[in-house]
Amino acid sequence: MSAPTFLSVRGIRKSFGSVKVLHGVDLDLPAGSVTALLGENGAGKSTFVRILAGDHHADEGNIEIDGAPISFRSVAQSREAGIRLIAQEIADAPTLSVAENITLGAVPNRLGFVDYGAMRSIAQRALDSLGADLQLDAPVSSLRLGERQIVEIARATAGASRCLIFDEPTAALSDAETKRLFALIERMRSRGVAILYITHRLDEVFAIADRVCVLRDGRVSLDAKVAEVDQTAVVTAMVGRAVASHQDHHVYAETGAARLVEVRGLTSDSFFNIDVDVAPGEIVGIYGKVGSGVPELAGAIFGAVPHASGDILVDGKPVIFRHPSEAIAQGFGFLPADRASEGLLRPRSVAENLAAPSWRRLARGAFVSRRIETSAFGRWHKTLKVRSRPDGAERIATLSGGNQQKVLLGRWLEAGSKLLLLVEPTRGVDVGARQEIYQVLRDLARQGHGILIASSDYEDITEAATRAIVMVRGQMVAHLPQNEISTARLTEAAGGGAHA
Repeated sequence: MSAPTFLSVRGIRKSFGSVKVLHGVDLDLPAGSVTALLGENGAGKSTFVRILAGDHHADEGNIEIDGAPISFRSVAQSREAGIRLIAQEIADAPTLSVAENITLGAVPNRLGFVDYGAMRSIAQRALDSLGADLQLDAPVSSLRLGERQIVEIARATAGASRCLIFDEPTAALSDAETKRLFALIERMRSRGVAILYITHRLDEVFAIADRVCVLRDGRVSLDAKVAEVDQTAVVTAMVGRAVASHQDHHVYAETGAARLVEVRGLTSDSFFNIDVDVAPGEIVGIYGKVGSGVPELAGAIFGAVPHASGDILVDGKPVIFRHPSEAIAQGFGFLPADRASEGLLRPRSVAENLAAPSWRRLARGAFVSRRIETSAFGRWHKTLKVRSRPDGAERIATLSGGNQQKVLLGRWLEAGSKLLLLVEPTRGVDVGARQEIYQVLRDLARQGHGILIASSDYEDITEAATRAIVMVRGQMVAHLPQNEISTARLTEAAGGGAHA
């Protein structure tokens, strides 16, 4: 017997000015069921869930809850109906405590005053349901990204939710935190909660979802039971074509060329006694989950994170980078894990973003002309397959995540960087764009660039690396040659057991 439908949408259309984003989307969310919502960046997923959450109002279409028509004009109305959105972008109050953040929007009160005892009780129950051990009085600003994501999830599950919408919830979570989240989702499903789960990770879909819905160009291209489809069918529905995996592995051949960088005994608060080197033409993958020290190691090599001891050698000579600008001067380029806050100049154009590290070189006198920036962008537009205007005149914020990453890669190529340090290079990037980025990295390696990928995503390593290092709790625990790199080996070495 099929579960009753909690929420049903029919013919949802939405445009922003002349841009049509949704073209008549239909979707049912049964009570006690998990529906995975997939689609490339720009497919319309975010707009669709924002309509369900009350952030946007549909131009056309109908929404029903328990068979009764309803129209959400605000987030409050959506919440009153029992719908909670856990957004990909953290929307907390950093100066408030964990307990205050969990109860935001539903602060318990007594006689007009905040009931702090009830607040702490509600917050603790929400954290306990997630198996999370966070201090209720700690300011959220003191938490790492994954812990702040847990606070967001706890806030959504603290109330009387009938429908939970998760938008890329595991992007910043450790393996253990992800397992606890999946256990929570299973409990919520058993209680009759309807769950809409947005992800780029296909393994998560087949692990927890009952049904999968794919949006492509604002239309539903697949709506099926998970048991009736495979990954190939899902990917094809997402991109409109078959996407080959492992289609063009770059094999590094030792040439005897001097290493672009050598790291010896590097130690900090996050990692211990690390040795690693990168030669021209190599793609070295460093894999580790949250708390492994992997992103901090990449930052230390670039001069963005301090280290206590050890040596960094460039051209065989020790260097001390007191600031990233000194690493850039030595030919290093860096992609941060959080491109939105640490990489992009969001109000600026695509061309300006690409040219930024090269402004001093490109300047004529004290000025950099728009024509020169456009010319710089033009040198990389086709090479990197950036989907944007050829002149790069639109704002960088309007591009999809994958195209933003390509622009950030382009800025270091324009700057002449020979060593590229890439932290989580495909985070928040859809399936098709991932493969394009991997292909760009292979091509760059063939041209003599050295690349170091620091990632918690095993696919980054299995798809691109010519050798791999695994780190656990700040220490190197495995070195894998290219022919031994696999999801199972990476997961086992990182302490998670064989990947199913």
